[in-house]
Amino acid sequence: MAHKADRWSTPDTVAGFAQSPANQRLLRFAEDRLRQRPTGVALDIGCGAARNAVPLAQVGWQVVGTDLSWPMLIAAAGRVQADGVAARVRLIRAAMDAIPASDHTFDLIVAHGIWNLARSSAEFRRAVAEAARVATAGADLFVFTFSRHTLPGDADPVAGEPFVFTQFAQQPQCFLTEEQLVNELERVGFVPNPAMPIQELNRRSAGAIFTGTAPVIYEGAFHFTGSRTK
Repeated sequence: MAHKADRWSTPDTVAGFAQSPANQRLLRFAEDRLRQRPTGVALDIGCGAARNAVPLAQVGWQVVGTDLSWPMLIAAAGRVQADGVAARVRLIRAAMDAIPASDHTFDLIVAHGIWNLARSSAEFRRAVAEAARVATAGADLFVFTFSRHTLPGDADPVAGEPFVFTQFAQQPQCFLTEEQLVNELERVGFVPNPAMPIQELNRRSAGAIFTGTAPVIYEGAFHFTGSRTK
């Protein structure tokens, strides 16, 4: 999962991602979706060291993983080979907003900890639009991204930006409310999937002191209708 390659290419960071387990909620959802189709092609945007790409391939998906970090992709390639899924996984160096694939290619799109790294709302919207462009009719989208509740209520966004803040990591990142997330995705044709409603993870209890150590996360699935609202 990389926006600026240098941020995610240090040996310690790569090693940590190489040992990270898969998102089990994603895998359960992906297995269920695959039962409803004979074959499936998945896109893992910002795949990092293939923590999700390899397990997706193991349950039967053909997977394309993209990332900007060469060290992450090298680690991903090693994991793919070690786990015996080289025939089912293709790794490509690419940005979140420039997917090297034809229109209507993917039945499942995974945006796991990547869209929150967009440095502007324009970049975020380009990335979301790219996901819609490469989605097949009826495709599924799994989203794991930062919630606005990560930050104190009085935190101000970057001037002119609706959901870009610098307070968490001293650099621009996206922190959306649930309403903003749903609206941005509906804009390009993705609607919430009731089979996996949006959950908010790591939410602090009311009155808890803000520490800034762990982001609050929105996690959930969407369905591609192909009908843009704007």
